[in-house]
Amino acid sequence: QVQLVESGGGSVQSGGSLRLSCAASGNTYSSLSMAWFRQAPGKEREGVAGINSGGSTSYADSVKGRFTISRDNAKNTLSLQMNSLKPEDTAMYYCAADLGRLGWWFLRPTYVNYWGQGTQVTVSS
Repeated sequence: QVQLVESGGGSVQSGGSLRLSCAASGNTYSSLSMAWFRQAPGKEREGVAGINSGGSTSYADSVKGRFTISRDNAKNTLSLQMNSLKPEDTAMYYCAADLGRLGWWFLRPTYVNYWGQGTQVTVSS
């Protein structure tokens, strides 16, 4: 069982930056693929960025060049650095764990075994 707790959300103006963090419980963290998803009101949950146990990463086209996913296996933490934020980045952001061998690449919610409770990100124009 893995428990995930996100932090770092908030409100920022367009062009600003935020850093999200996710603290994971358990001693299997280093072997798990991880990801960030987001869901805006009235829209489906979508993958933002993923990272496997070896540190390889994937990004949705909409955030490439602006967001960076990283992990610290010694601290059981996952991070998402978000730069050049846009109003369309406004959403609830969710930490996700254990996406299997390919889920961290394809970034589909159906691959996720564990979810955090989410943290709100609001970008104003």
